[in-house]
Amino acid sequence: MTLHQLRIFLSIVQCSTLTRASKQLDLAQPSLSKQLAGLEESVGTRLFDRVHNGMVLTEAGRLLLRHAQSVLREIDETEVSLREFSAGKRFIVRVAGLNSMINALLPGALIRCSASRLEVDIQVAATPADVLEMLYSAQIHIGLIAADSVPQTSIGFQQVPIVEDPFIFAVPNSIDLSAIVDMNSAPPDAARVLNSCILFTSGTQRTLKVRQWYQRVLPSHRIAIHCRTYGVGLELVHAGFGVCLVPALGSFSANGRLAGINLFATDYGSRRIVAIVANHYLHLTPYKELVEALQIVGRDVLLPPVLRMPRLIQSASQDAHPTQELAAISGRPG
Repeated sequence: MTLHQLRIFLSIVQCSTLTRASKQLDLAQPSLSKQLAGLEESVGTRLFDRVHNGMVLTEAGRLLLRHAQSVLREIDETEVSLREFSAGKRFIVRVAGLNSMINALLPGALIRCSASRLEVDIQVAATPADVLEMLYSAQIHIGLIAADSVPQTSIGFQQVPIVEDPFIFAVPNSIDLSAIVDMNSAPPDAARVLNSCILFTSGTQRTLKVRQWYQRVLPSHRIAIHCRTYGVGLELVHAGFGVCLVPALGSFSANGRLAGINLFATDYGSRRIVAIVANHYLHLTPYKELVEALQIVGRDVLLPPVLRMPRLIQSASQDAHPTQELAAISGRPG
């Protein structure tokens, strides 16, 4: 399937007859018919029913029409934008991601780009699924999400690794977690806060895994608060309403509240932050430049100070994996 064939296909749809389409395209009718036949052969089915007064789309033709219009519109917009970029005009790149990723990665990436030529339209999305929907509908060029937060993207998009973001345990600094070996030894006030867990709505699979982690580490816990953003969750931890498992980059949304919170390393693992980009954009200078800048920032990003894994978590991990030796893990210094 070629762009030339798609343009011929759209012209036939608009004109309803091969004769009028050949005049519109200034293309001999035999050549036009040959191109249409080649397109139908490549997709493996008829796209038009030939009737006495013209050409009528088949069901397959109507399906192709929706995609062809989107493809050609995107190509035309890209050609126009690149001509403007080549002429020295500002170039707009549309980016969407969760607040934590935008705050942590995008400012530094923009500093590394050609600021005089690049204009970025930033959208903060509520969920990874929202980012994916914006990509599919061509509302954005680059999406920043956790790789495991959505199903695998379809053909035509590529995931570019940006940074590994470890999950950490956020606890009010009024609780001396390093002195608590298990919940049976925890002071009543500390136990009440530790058993009040904050759960972020970040996709069914991730939510289930976090629930399982809470159950393993804090068997008597309850989900005290459901929350959509890491910044709000950390505000609640700072205020002493509970504790939460949060990705380290989520602390960039805490608005200075980390002074009242201790962050501990965990055995939960990391989320892999990726930039999702349509394949054809990865070879165009402005998009490629921004993605490469995001990778540099991802390699150099300074995470907040993370304390060693507390014995409370180590004990729970050893109980779950009794045959393995668990070494204490410390986070990267901020």
